[in-house]
Order: sequence, then structure tokens, then C-alpha cells
Amino acid sequence: MNYSAFFDQAIGQLHAERRYRVFADLERRAGSFPTATFRNGTASRDITVWCSNDYLGMGQHTKVVRAMQETAERLGAGAGGTRNISGTNHPLVELETELADLHGKEAALVFTSGFVSNEASISTIARLLPNCLVLSDELNHASMIEGVRRSGAEKKIFRHNDVAHLESLLKAAGPERAKLIVFESVYSMDGDVAPILEIVELAERYNAMTYIDEVHAVGMYGNRGGGITEREGLAHRIDVIEGTLAKAFGTLGGYITGSAAVIDAVRSYAPGFIFTTALPPAIAAAATASIRHLKASSAEREGQARQANRTKTVLRDARLPVMASDTHIVPVLVGDPELCKQASDRLLEKHGIYIQPINYPTVPRGTERLRITPTPLHSDGLIENLRDALVETWTALGIPFHADNQPALPQSDRVVPLMVSKAGG
Repeated sequence: MNYSAFFDQAIGQLHAERRYRVFADLERRAGSFPTATFRNGTASRDITVWCSNDYLGMGQHTKVVRAMQETAERLGAGAGGTRNISGTNHPLVELETELADLHGKEAALVFTSGFVSNEASISTIARLLPNCLVLSDELNHASMIEGVRRSGAEKKIFRHNDVAHLESLLKAAGPERAKLIVFESVYSMDGDVAPILEIVELAERYNAMTYIDEVHAVGMYGNRGGGITEREGLAHRIDVIEGTLAKAFGTLGGYITGSAAVIDAVRSYAPGFIFTTALPPAIAAAATASIRHLKASSAEREGQARQANRTKTVLRDARLPVMASDTHIVPVLVGDPELCKQASDRLLEKHGIYIQPINYPTVPRGTERLRITPTPLHSDGLIENLRDALVETWTALGIPFHADNQPALPQSDRVVPLMVSKAGG
């Protein structure tokens, strides 16, 4: 058997469907974010990053960097083992205490990533509950889908943010059956927000447990950065709040918070937690420093909200197809995978702007987009530069503007886009 041929064929399929991913070789610079160095072989140049999940720039904050440096000097680079075998370092214990306090819960548990925290926690909770029915929003993240799948529990998918559909599924399950509703607060590709109050009320009415993913909201919303559930005063009515340390908090890792009993059960039963080396103490200390700072400071959140709103306004005024978003996510519709990649490449090569194309399966076919994430550190001047670059790129590639307001380009700069069949992805 020619094993390599099968892998070559699999990769070839991705190329044919315009879904093959190319990674950008970047060096972020502490103190000058969102500027980074882009490396292409031996060549390098400065670019502006417009798609980072370091939403508040906390990855370069002096308190965060200092905490990481000082802890690494004292305790070394690694944790030295799993949580059960010598890996429960004191900075990690402090981090879990800080996270439980952030969400007003009895306990917290830290994992090596947000993906692992969802996969391990959802699968364990649903597996421990007898005859559990999992009700999952159709746009849930891949990590949540994998957790549901691995649980082995029966699942029902409810239409995105459709509380009437969710209620019909809850009602059909009956009040006595164990039920787990898993959903997100902020959906990262569209930037919309779940109807959390309505879902909580349904869960209480039909005796269901709730699990919310706040990874794109923690640090960003609420008086202390506790997420949408804090902003809306609903955290105490949610059973499990999951989050990440790798986005607004600027470090690495995922976590869950909840009652002491639920957290202890996941700690004791989840293979994804038990058999994984613990988070290094320097990262744990850096995350704690970030959380403590954002609990006390709203300046970063306010700055980010201001620049996100300004970006939406400036791009819409230029007739660029900014998709509706209630949050800090600024999606700009392209609607074609090949054009989306071409737009990303042109922005990088011609304008020194890096925005990764978002194609299927991350988003549905026909909704391919550029996902822009302004931070407090993106100045008004950078926003205007972004607008000009997008207008030039949209015009050059023939991507539709709103109201067909397409400024003319010199013929020498015009690009003839490759035509791609929608049926072919």
C-alpha cells in the first residue's frame, strides 16, 4: 500500500476545495503590538496584524510579561508533571482561585487549552450524567462538538440562538431526564450574542444543566471582565462557565468554573485533564496577573470597544460589506473562497496588513470572510489605512461593495480574479 498517496490525496482535496491553510510566519513585538515582523524565507518586513485574538493587547502588558519572567526565574520553565504527579505548582493554584472569583463560582479547573477544556469537560459531564441528552447550538465551536461526540450521549442540535426550537426539544425530553445545554456567549465568526437569559429560564423550567463557552467574552465584557454572563448578571444562574486564557487575557490555557462538586468530578474523571502535563508556573502567573489587572481596569475594554465601533463605522462608510455584529468582531464578507484568499494575500503583499481568510468549514460556504479584530492599540490612523487598503483590494479583485460603490483603479493595477464554481466550494 502506498500510504503517502492517501495523504497526498487528502491534501490535494483541500487545495481543490480552496480550503488549504497557509500559516504566516510572524514575530510579534512586545511594546509595539499590533506591529509584527513577517518572515518569508530569508526576507522579512514590518506588517500590521488585524486578526489577532489578543483582543486587548494583554500579551505584551508589562505586568503580564514581568510576572512570567519573574516566575520562570524562580520556578523554572516547565511544570514537571501532570497535576497528580508533581505538576500542581502554586501559581496554578492561585490562578484557579482567581478564576473562581472572576465568575463567582466555588471552584475552577485549568487545562492546557480552551479546546481541551471544552472537549474534556463536556464529554465527562455528559458521560457521568445518567441517560443524558445534550442539546447543542448548531454553531458551537469544534471543541464543543468534539466533547459532545466523545461523551457518547444522545444529542439534539437546536437552530442557532433559536429558543423556541430549544424549548421544543427540552419539552420532548421530559422533566426527569438529565439534560445538558451547551452553547456560547459570543460566536466568534459572526460576532453575535446568545440569548442567555432566555436559555437560562428554559433550563430552569425544564430542569436542565447549562454549560456556556465564554472564550471570546472573558476579559472583554462585564465590570471585571467576567464575560457576557457577568455583564447581564446571569453568571450565578449558569452551572458551568468555560473560558480561555489565550485571547483577551493574552497567555495560554483554558478553564471551567462551577460548583465544587462539578469541578471535582471533571478533575477526577476527565482523561484530557488527568493525563496531561500541567500548565507551566510562569504561564499561570502571567495569566493571574492579566486577570487581576482586568478585574480592576476597564480602560482596555473601553478602548477596545471604541476602536471596534470606529472600525465598523469607517468601513461601512466606505461601502465595504461589514456583516452585522453585536460585539468586538468585525467580519467583512467576501463570499468566495478563492477571492477571500486573494484578498488576504493582496492585503499582506501590497499593503502590509495581515488578515487571515476564513473559509469553509469554519464558516458556511458562500459566507467566506475576513475576520477583523480591532484592539485598543489600533490607532485611528491604522483604521484609516485599513479602510484604504480594503477599498483598493475590493476594487482590484472585483469583490462587490454595498450599493456597488466601486472606485476605479488604474488599469495596470486591476486584477482579474480566478473564477471559482460555488458548487465546487
